[in-house]
Amino acid sequence: MAENPVLLTVDARGVATVTFNRPEVNNAYNGALIDGLLRTLDTLDRQPELRAVVLRGNGRHFQAGADLTWIREIRGQDAAANERASMATAEAVRRLNEAPCPTVALIRGACIGGGTGIAAACDVVVAAEDAFFAISETRWGLMAGIIIPQLVDAMGIRQLRRYALTGERFDAQEARRIGLAHEVVPADQLEAAGARIVDAILMNAPDATQQTKRRSLLVAQSLLDAKAVEALVREHAAKRQSPEADEGLASFAEKRKPAWYRS
Repeated sequence: MAENPVLLTVDARGVATVTFNRPEVNNAYNGALIDGLLRTLDTLDRQPELRAVVLRGNGRHFQAGADLTWIREIRGQDAAANERASMATAEAVRRLNEAPCPTVALIRGACIGGGTGIAAACDVVVAAEDAFFAISETRWGLMAGIIIPQLVDAMGIRQLRRYALTGERFDAQEARRIGLAHEVVPADQLEAAGARIVDAILMNAPDATQQTKRRSLLVAQSLLDAKAVEALVREHAAKRQSPEADEGLASFAEKRKPAWYRS
């Protein structure tokens, strides 16, 4: 298992690279990865000369959603522990969404569940041709409530209503068509495409760029207040402990269709 689930480098230009580092489980998130992302965001907040943040995954996949082994462990704890886990996840996505400087996600392979929320929270998303996406929480008796605000911003409510309700997998070109990705490139050109976008950001005045991002979020009413976040967290945590989640996670572990499926 990776010792550090989130890696951070900052170069001389003030460009940070954040790498999800659990390749052995396709960078699926657990408590350690979320805590690592929050600590990374704390570090970036202390970087006064920061100009851009690039997010990527180590290995073949960007981020394959929640680690369902960890989900089963958390749901067996009390309601307070479940709310803490949901709050940490919600805060990580919210802070990424509201990060002052531009953020660029480079997507290869799987971008599932919470991974789609991370992508939607970034300012620019470039997907490799081999990338694939799904908002699959309902398949396991869970719900994606804490990332729905960012997904609505990125995809629009019409497309979210399809993909969050069906759990269908969709490819990079469809992600671009519906607005989740801005650009699709061959896999071997993903890093170069990211570098080109970062270079374009660096040509722009830092303070003007940050003000433009903040005003865009304000105009779009995309900033969540504490009350809204708390409501999302309570709902998200409660669903994790529901009978449906029990059955959905059991169906995953037993590699079978869930009891609610009717052919």
